[in-house]
Amino acid sequence: MPTPVLTAALAGVPSGIQSQGVWQGRRQLFVRFAGEAETATMYRADALAREIDRILTRSTYHSIAISGRDALGNPEFLATVLGQVTGKAPVMVDTDGERPESIGSLKPWLKLVQVTLELSTNARPVDRPLETLREAAAAGCDHALVLVARDDTSDGQLIRIVEQAHGASAGTMIVVHPGPTGERPTLDRRWATLIEQAIAIHGDTRLALRIPGPAALR
Repeated sequence: MPTPVLTAALAGVPSGIQSQGVWQGRRQLFVRFAGEAETATMYRADALAREIDRILTRSTYHSIAISGRDALGNPEFLATVLGQVTGKAPVMVDTDGERPESIGSLKPWLKLVQVTLELSTNARPVDRPLETLREAAAAGCDHALVLVARDDTSDGQLIRIVEQAHGASAGTMIVVHPGPTGERPTLDRRWATLIEQAIAIHGDTRLALRIPGPAALR
């Protein structure tokens, strides 16, 4: 039987600066899966691999970032693409953590699995994001949890998630990003106290402000 043609809807393959997480500030080549409100272009896996290879030969990048809506929703497509660009640059995936079952099939190519959670008072369950951290640890991938706090995020909510992440994998790198703080951001004493509590539970916890656009992407 002929090999099926694998395609995916992407918002593009832009260059930019990682706005958040463990590799914040790094220049990356982004492979962004399209969201519902974004203009999408259909890419064949082989064509995307050639495009990535062409871009990487023309400029220098720290890494490749797989991001956008449901970044792990098409593991067969990603495996085909990454299998053709192996060794060109480290690969991270920035995911909401809802597809832990995809990690195993992609582990040969992933350097970093980053689970990003946007926190609010109406928080969704974190069972599957925690399972994604476990799967990444089992696969031998570096793994991180990025907690994006909002104005209505409580300290208790943050601390509980830090505890749960520590239980899922002691090797998790945790980054806490405070919510919007204006044009000239300042952080009050609350954050120093919060991080003090967090690192007492999980030593590899850090606080950082996100990098704003337009140069920054995620």
